[in-house]
Order: sequence, then C-alpha cells, then structure tokens
Amino acid sequence: MKKFLIIKITLAFKRHNTTPSTIIITIAFKLHHIKLNRLPHSGYNISMQNSPKRKTKKDSSSPLSTSKMTHYNKLSEVSYNPKITSCRFRVKIHRIYPFYSYVTSSGPFYKYVLADEEGTKMEITIYGNSDRFRGLEKQEGKWVEIFRVEVNRSYPGFQATNSRFNLSATCNTQVHIIDPLKNRLFMDFKNIHAIPHIDHKDRNYPIDTMGVVFNTEAHFDDPASPTMVFYIRDNIDSQIKCVATGAHAYAFRNGLENMKGRGQVIVVLNMWRVWKFLSNKTFTKLIYTSYYGPPDLWLETEGGLSDFRFNPRLPEVEEFKQSLLRSDPYVQRYEAVGLL
Repeated sequence: MKKFLIIKITLAFKRHNTTPSTIIITIAFKLHHIKLNRLPHSGYNISMQNSPKRKTKKDSSSPLSTSKMTHYNKLSEVSYNPKITSCRFRVKIHRIYPFYSYVTSSGPFYKYVLADEEGTKMEITIYGNSDRFRGLEKQEGKWVEIFRVEVNRSYPGFQATNSRFNLSATCNTQVHIIDPLKNRLFMDFKNIHAIPHIDHKDRNYPIDTMGVVFNTEAHFDDPASPTMVFYIRDNIDSQIKCVATGAHAYAFRNGLENMKGRGQVIVVLNMWRVWKFLSNKTFTKLIYTSYYGPPDLWLETEGGLSDFRFNPRLPEVEEFKQSLLRSDPYVQRYEAVGLL
C-alpha cells in the first residue's frame, strides 16, 4: 500500500500595507522526509529528502543478529548437485577419525561424522586444502555451523553412515563452533539379541551396542596385528563376540584393567562393524547334515571410526544396569550383589 503525507502550508503575503492574504495549499507527498527552507523575500520552499533506513528492533531470542532469519538445511534434504555449494548446516561433530590417502600415501586427513537436530548423520571429508578445520580435530562433541561444502555420492560398500551422500570441504568452506542445540549423544543402541538378525545391507553401516564384558582373551604375540577378543552379554543372556584390533586392543586391555574391583563392567561400543560369515564346520541337525555350521558372527573395530567407553554415565546405561539387577540370570544364578 502506498502511503502519502498530506501537508497544509499557509503562506502570508503583505501587499501595500493591506491585511495579509492567506493562501492554504494542500499537497500530497509520498512518505519522504520533507525539509522547509526559508527564502529571504518570497517565503518558503519545500525540498524532498530520502528517508533514512528505519532501525528494526532485534529479537533477543533469535540466535542471529540480523533481522532476516538465516535458512539452515537439514542433512536429510541433501541432494547431489555439483553447482550448489551454498548449503548451510548446524550439526554436532559426532565422531572424528583420521585416514591416509592410498593414492598419494599422504595424510593424515580427517573424516567427521556429523549429526543434525533430527539425528540424521552424514560424513564430511577434510583434506589439507581447508585451513578452517585446523584445530577442530580435538573438538569432538561440539556443535558447529558449516557452509560452502561439496556434495558427493557415497561409494558402495561399508560406510560410516547410511546416507546416500557425503560432504567434502573445500578451500572456501566456512566453519565455526556454536552453542549446543540439543543435549544428545546420537547413539542408536542395538540389542545384542537383535544383531544376528540385521539385514545384510544394514551390515554396511556401523552399530552401537552395550553389554557386560566377560571371557576376555589378549593376543599380542604379533606386534603388527594385536587383538583383544572379548564377549558381551545383555540381561537375557544373549551374547556376542567382539574383537578390538590395533591401538584399540591396547586401549581396551588397559581400560579393563583399570575397572578391576568395580564389579561387573559394562562397555558401550560406538560405531563397530558387524561381520558375518558361514562356518566351514560340519554339523548335524536331526537327519540333515551340512558342511556349513551356524554362521560366525562378531563385532570388530573399524579403524579410527570405532570407539568404546567403560561404565559411562548415560541414561541408557543406567536403565541397562537396572534391567540387569531385575532379570539378569547371572545375578540370580550366582547371587551377585549387583553392579557398582
């Protein structure tokens, strides 16, 4: 709607000592600043000025300092378009792990597993051409704002997330730490008894789980391939074999030793890979004989992507502890006092 300003101007003229005659002029102007200038003999004239920009009151509740809200993309909205690099995300750094280039044998470079408010995860690759990420390697768990990234299609095979796309940082990528948007770890715990039934496609992505540690075996004879084999079980006596390799094997052994004297130890496995192969052992079931026994199934670390924590203070772990005290066959069978 156009706005006009109605101004009435009274001009007085004094001629031959007679009574001043008054002329009233009504003028309609568009809404501008109006300046009245006095002339020496003929009265006044009017000049128009552009109005200055009106100051808008900033919303103190808004995280942005500008009056126009910035649009942030969701990771679930990402699609492949090489011409578009203007996506802007607010995400949590869920996991950071290094990798080396097989082509140039250079590195280390880094991969970040990002998670947005909805829990959608996507991986971004950081090469040496992005100085903006320098120093963020130790900021796992922080929330960041990131924009100007490239979108790529994910390769077939094992991937850190189940997204069809991944991101790559460029020399123009911008990133900075922001205040947390949610107090979540974004861990999707899988029940131990459900792991054997995971679809073969879903085995291309890592899983999170937890359980009570038992039956540990250390294999450190070969320094080039150290392994730590252990089993975990849940509150209904389901169990699964786990294998920590490389640096994880030493870390697991040392961490478990520090847990001595604290009762049963619960370990949380974060982003471990599921392996499943047919066994070459023969077995007989009723009248049916096969050269393949029950499939070998175990969880294994996948380079620097995987992680673990002993007895972490998490709501899910506390709930698991209570379920152990209520229905754990081990507690009932051996009359154990409980978890410490």
